[in-house]
Amino acid sequence: MPDNLTPFQPDDYFRLRFLQDAALSPDGESVVYTVLHTDTSVEPPVDRKTIYLQNISTGYVKQLTSGTRLDHSLAWSPEGAWIAFVSDRAEKPQIFLLPVDGGEARQHTTLPNGVGTGPVWSPDGKSIAFTAAAQDTPADPSTPYRFTRPIYRFDALGRTDRSSQNVWVVGAEGGNARQLTDDGFHYAPPRWSPDGSRLLAIGSLGPDSHSMKGQVRLISLDGSVTSLTGEWGSADSAEWTPDGQTILFAGAPAGTDIGTQNGLWRVDAAGGSPVNLTPDLPFHVAGRLQVDMPSATVRQPRIVCVGDAAFVRVQCGGEVRIYRVQIDGSSEPQVIVGGQRFCEVVGVAGDRLLFWANNFNDPLNLYTKNLATGEEKQITHLNDKLLSSIALPGVEHLEFAGEDGERVEGWLLTPATGHAPWPGFLYIHGGPHSAFGHGFHFDFQMLAGAGYAVLAINHRASTGYGDAFATAIKGDWGHLDYTDLMAGVDYAIERGLLDPDRLALGGLSGGGNLTCWIVGQTDRFKAAVPENPVTNWVSFYGVSDIGLWFSVEELGGKPHEIPEVYRRCSPITYAHRCTTPTLLVQGESDHRCPPEQSEQFYAVLKASGCPVEMLRLPGSPHGGAITGAPVLRRAQNAALLEWVQRWN
Repeated sequence: MPDNLTPFQPDDYFRLRFLQDAALSPDGESVVYTVLHTDTSVEPPVDRKTIYLQNISTGYVKQLTSGTRLDHSLAWSPEGAWIAFVSDRAEKPQIFLLPVDGGEARQHTTLPNGVGTGPVWSPDGKSIAFTAAAQDTPADPSTPYRFTRPIYRFDALGRTDRSSQNVWVVGAEGGNARQLTDDGFHYAPPRWSPDGSRLLAIGSLGPDSHSMKGQVRLISLDGSVTSLTGEWGSADSAEWTPDGQTILFAGAPAGTDIGTQNGLWRVDAAGGSPVNLTPDLPFHVAGRLQVDMPSATVRQPRIVCVGDAAFVRVQCGGEVRIYRVQIDGSSEPQVIVGGQRFCEVVGVAGDRLLFWANNFNDPLNLYTKNLATGEEKQITHLNDKLLSSIALPGVEHLEFAGEDGERVEGWLLTPATGHAPWPGFLYIHGGPHSAFGHGFHFDFQMLAGAGYAVLAINHRASTGYGDAFATAIKGDWGHLDYTDLMAGVDYAIERGLLDPDRLALGGLSGGGNLTCWIVGQTDRFKAAVPENPVTNWVSFYGVSDIGLWFSVEELGGKPHEIPEVYRRCSPITYAHRCTTPTLLVQGESDHRCPPEQSEQFYAVLKASGCPVEMLRLPGSPHGGAITGAPVLRRAQNAALLEWVQRWN
């Protein structure tokens, strides 16, 4: 390692700058984007989001906002003269309009409880659509209340009767905003039809729904709503085709096993059965990799339609590529942007495609690709200066066989210091129907910087490897997923890469579940850090915001129908056997894997004499240690590293 380079340290997390969102100008010549930085001059540290304007051809960059507030969610007006965005510079988050040619932003909405997502300009530039929660006076939280909805609270939202997002419209010249929907659904940011006569949005968490599966819903300007997909299945990230006659969306039909990978579907705007445009594509449309950085943009897939084609991201194992798909389904999907990275389309104008990408050793940056020549160009360099001073880990690709001979993929991030065999950390992804791969994960960097080789494996249930692989653990959690992970550890040891006597493990959500499972099955690990785990399927069924449907789809029935499966697949069943020093990290406002899941495991380990502690993160939802306030992110990083170093 060169003398002028040092590995990542925990505090380096707050020196990084993270791309938040981006929008291509109507003429394709400029891009506006938001960058998050953490202000560590105050205690506790706070995040700031700053808007920048960049000329793509010349590279000239202009800072548009002060960098002292949270400015985000960018949208160009159709003629390119204004940028609409959401900011916390008012008492509640509101939409502001900023003239591109210079001048101060002006507040455009004054909703008493603020706006949620959007804004989105109408094609004629006369209206702006957005979403917002209830705007009446909130009830006194100290007074009793009752609920009737199956999903009465939802992670990171809270009470669904108060926080579900409705679709609103406000005139571009100002005036009172008008609420279009009030049907109890939670709406994603809407999309205007090409003629501006109605809006399209994915609606979920309906008042009678037991699941979070989305529907493609059309919203007229008089407030009437039509569901195009209803109970067809699960829909995500919809977009109009240019002629306004059809709609594309990512999704999977009802009746398929949980974990079945999304296809790209087309449905007539007048109604009818969806048509799969990617029936032979063995990968996951609109899928993503699990990363550890506070960038909401990586969690929001897009479909961009231009002419006769759509551009959409597709997760292919440890890569996320951009595909071009013909809207009429006349030809095979084509890879437009690939490579060992996690990519997403931002916009297309003429032959210019704008996209963002990240990889193991570099957070998000913006790139362009000339669709005619194939030339690619990186246009932002948000962390080049910092990264040039860092001794980054090596990345070794691994392939090995599971217990049944199935090919399993993984990666080992090797420290820039020391030599093999290294002490190792098995980091397990959540979901479980998700994946690790070529995306930036700060915990990986921090652990590698401390001298640990980080092993990331896409075990059975991971997406990007076909439906059979992704659905293989239904009714049998803790079998093939567990043996895949152990096979990967054994393979790395056999290769001389890991020290078998210095191993630790951890993971979030589904990764926390498997961490708790593993320490009840083996004592080969010296330390464990499960975060927001599922430990008891029976209680999870009743207390999780997704328990009523997720448990049934994953295990194959309700608790009273298959009690032995619930017992067999629950880590709590084996917790009394655990001898591995375990640190539970738990968000106190996690409605996905509520605190009682960690509390049960903690109690059993304490009673059994196993070294165990619990770190509580006040106010933190399920992903708070990744996208929450800096104080939460810092606490998780510090606790993870300290626990591993204490015991390993």
